[in-house]
Amino acid sequence: MNAQQLKNTFKKLYNTEPILVRSPGRINIIGEHTDYNGGFVMPAAIDKAIYVAISKREDDEVHLFSESYQQFDISSIRELKKSENSWANYILGVADQLKERGYQLGGFNFYIDGDVPLGAGLSSSAAVECATGFALDQLFSLSVSKMDIALIAQKAEQTFAGVNCGIMDQFASVFGKKDQAIMLDCRSMKHIYIPLKLDGYKLLLLNTNVKHKLADSAYNKRRAQCEQGVAWVKEHYPNVNTLRDVDLSMLEAYVKPKDAEVYTKCSFVVKEIGRLLTAAEQLENGNLQGLGKLMFETHEGLSNDYEVSCKELDFLVDAVKPLDFVLGARMMGGGFGGCTINIVKEDKIADLIEELTSKYQLEFGLKLDAYTVQTDNGTSLYN
Repeated sequence: MNAQQLKNTFKKLYNTEPILVRSPGRINIIGEHTDYNGGFVMPAAIDKAIYVAISKREDDEVHLFSESYQQFDISSIRELKKSENSWANYILGVADQLKERGYQLGGFNFYIDGDVPLGAGLSSSAAVECATGFALDQLFSLSVSKMDIALIAQKAEQTFAGVNCGIMDQFASVFGKKDQAIMLDCRSMKHIYIPLKLDGYKLLLLNTNVKHKLADSAYNKRRAQCEQGVAWVKEHYPNVNTLRDVDLSMLEAYVKPKDAEVYTKCSFVVKEIGRLLTAAEQLENGNLQGLGKLMFETHEGLSNDYEVSCKELDFLVDAVKPLDFVLGARMMGGGFGGCTINIVKEDKIADLIEELTSKYQLEFGLKLDAYTVQTDNGTSLYN
């Protein structure tokens, strides 16, 4: 995405000079469905991003334009409310949250474009929110901290977009660093950077191009099951607040006798938190093989125990499992569609994509999209 092109398009729309901001999508190396359970996650920002251009207006109006949707959305900064254009709510929600916190905003012109594939589970929505927060901060000299930009973005998604998301996506978008994964403690919000050196290997994302209807209802159900498991353990251990505080023996004693399904769901999360801590050690030691093995284990748990996979995702992971040049693979994100993330030997990627594209087409009658991604820096001015 070229900065000059962005400026030119913006000037044609609004006839003023803009501030430009770039905010990346993210991948999650390991640690799935652990964020809302007070555990750890290991995201990284990627080299696919959302780009916004913004300028002040003389009046109180908010003029938005989306390149992807080729749509305008016009409202007033004085009375922000949800728009019928769903894409606009990610932007308006952030402005609303800033106002809630007492920041003074005026009217503004806004243009949005990007190359984060929509619906692939790469958190294009979080990138939009973080780009918006950062852009409004720059435009109106608000001095919002990076942490607050992430928290405001998360709250915007929960209120205006109606998605009860954890903090991982927004945090990764703001705090990402090139050649690093972030080990984020979702309880304390403390984070450390872990080197992600892929010598000779690359991260390959394979997009199923499906999004099964179950996704949202299943996500809410899993959250409820995890909370139920915690409540049963808490009756015996009052200091327990999330599954982060729970071990397998507690689940065995106090959850399994009450509900076998809740036990299985909670066990997955407890094991996944353990896997992430091991994965961090493997990366610190430069052991990509060790990381890959854990990724395969995570997928098995997500598919069989947490039951948030689908036949398309399982097909793609099963297809690469026997290949010695693929170190690890798993479904990524909330589930029921989206991408698998794979660690693949660089010189084998083109052949693998070709082979899997035809196999996937044959099996499901669907197009398989593939993207190689690299880690990149977080939200920043773009010029």
